[in-house]
Amino acid sequence: MTGGGQLGMTVGCGGRLGMTVALLVNSHRLHDYATELLIHSGGTIKIKGPWFANMDLLLTTDPLDVNHVLSKNFKNYPKGDKLRQIFDILGDGIISSDGKTWEISRKVTMSTFNHSRFQSMLETIIWNKVESGLLPTLESICAHGIEIDLQDIFQRFAFDTTCKLLFDEDMKSLSPNFPYAPCLKALTDAEEAILLRHITPTCLWTLQQLLRVGKEHKLSNGWKTVDQFIYKFLEKKQNEYNKSNLEYQVDGEFQLLTTLVREFKLEYGTSLNPTTFLRDYIVNLMAAGKDTTSSALSWFFYNLMKNPIIEEKILREIHTHFKVKAGERWHVNELNKLVYLHGALCESLRLFPPGPFNHKSPLQPDILPSGNQDCMEFKPERWITEKGTTKHEPSYKFTAFNAGPRTCVGKNVAFSHLKIVSTVIIYSYHIELVKGHLVLPADSIVLQMKHGLKVKLTRRSDVN
Repeated sequence: MTGGGQLGMTVGCGGRLGMTVALLVNSHRLHDYATELLIHSGGTIKIKGPWFANMDLLLTTDPLDVNHVLSKNFKNYPKGDKLRQIFDILGDGIISSDGKTWEISRKVTMSTFNHSRFQSMLETIIWNKVESGLLPTLESICAHGIEIDLQDIFQRFAFDTTCKLLFDEDMKSLSPNFPYAPCLKALTDAEEAILLRHITPTCLWTLQQLLRVGKEHKLSNGWKTVDQFIYKFLEKKQNEYNKSNLEYQVDGEFQLLTTLVREFKLEYGTSLNPTTFLRDYIVNLMAAGKDTTSSALSWFFYNLMKNPIIEEKILREIHTHFKVKAGERWHVNELNKLVYLHGALCESLRLFPPGPFNHKSPLQPDILPSGNQDCMEFKPERWITEKGTTKHEPSYKFTAFNAGPRTCVGKNVAFSHLKIVSTVIIYSYHIELVKGHLVLPADSIVLQMKHGLKVKLTRRSDVN
């Protein structure tokens, strides 16, 4: 299933050979091409792959189909062996696993994220990075009057906060000198290869692995980099756990990874290989935390730049509700009162979901419902009731955070990130897209921007 992307010219194709050729011709713009096909077909389309490759697909954006697959007939639609093969770098983590492994991962994640100290720790980590990394970097850029890639800044911000959350380590990749971050680059390379695997016969991309060429070569190298990065911190945290033997604390503070080690050992007992299992689990959390946040923020600010009236409404809402002063920290509970901001974020996520494809493999043949949808206009008012409160749509109509039993456990975590960062930037700066800069979806399983998001910043105090 897919959503998002930008409209373009519809490309017709017919039969297995015609569809295969069309996919290869459009392999550099798969998100746009999938969107065009779905619009042309009314929201659902069958794609026939080469006869020898077992690559037949059905793409749908129909809310009734989504509800059927993700909720009503959930047991018939696991992630499946094909997904685990394509997403092999994720191992048996929460994103790619099924059955008991997924159930335990979800249970432990929910228990940990609902811990009384987790939300407080999360807000503190985000605000510390805003104050020590994001704002100093943006101020330096303003002072020099230079163009920047806002997507790169958001990727670094999300990577640093995710690593701080998981490992209690600030990687400091977001600083005015923009240091090279090998793990960040490795994850990006892996995501590009994973997207191409969806339209490449398994025999061909496994051959590329053996020959160490193309995207598969980058994925293999990236996999090693990610593992080295994670195992270093796992060894450190395992030693801390063995020494402390405390339930939720190290030196009196909540420690996410130490808590996860304890919880998984309680669930699995002696059968758990903590190193392998936690490696898989952490890769999934890193990918989800780094990628979804940076993608969502990038497309959100792109939408604001294309819709300045909406930016003005959000700025007015911030001033009306908070009468904020520079340097203050705004709690997430207070930010949740910004109804129009919430609507604009949801609308941007609806149009440009960070994870645009939700891959499922039916266990038994099935017949899907059908229907129509109107989806291409950026309209935050969709998410606001006539009384001016937040309107809650069913998850099968808004799948940016999945739906049904696999609804994203980190949804509130994501919104905390988005609301803090977006309000701080909107309050402090006016952002303009660099003239002539082309914004297109990247060829990646995550909906990033192919050429980044080149912008110029102006302090709000200097706008008038």
